[in-house]
Amino acid sequence: MATPTDRPSVLFVCSSNSGKSPMAAGLMEKLAGGTVEVHSCGTKPGTAVNPESAAALLEKGVDISANTPTAVTEEAQRSADVVVILGTNARLDEVPGTRYERWEIDEPSLRDIHGMERMRLVRDEIDARVHRLYEELTAE
Repeated sequence: MATPTDRPSVLFVCSSNSGKSPMAAGLMEKLAGGTVEVHSCGTKPGTAVNPESAAALLEKGVDISANTPTAVTEEAQRSADVVVILGTNARLDEVPGTRYERWEIDEPSLRDIHGMERMRLVRDEIDARVHRLYEELTAE
C-alpha cells in the first residue's frame, strides 16, 4: 500500500469489490497516471468483476476485466491516506487515524434505469467524484 514515496494513496472499498470500487480505482489510475497509489477492496468480495462495470469503463479506455475482487484488511486501510467507501452496503470497522469518506452513489435502478444505461450513470458519477478527489490529493 503506502510506499516511501510522496505519492498520496487511496483505497476504494465497496461491498463486493466487483463494481463500484474497481471502477473508481480504474478511473483514478487512468487520471493520476502514476501520481497517486490506488487500491480497491471489498467487505464481502465477489468472485469476478461485474461485466457491465467492465464494459462501461472500457468505453472510457480503462480495462478492469481481469481484476480479481479482494477482501479489505486493516493494513490496507492503515496504509491509505484516504479510504473511500462507495455505496451504502459496505460496512467497515474504521482504523483510528485514517481518513474516511463515504460516497453514496445514486442508484439508477430505483428510477427503473437498468443495464448499460444504469452502469454509465454510475460510472459517470464515480468519475466526477474521482476527479474532485484527485484534485484535492494533488493540490500543491
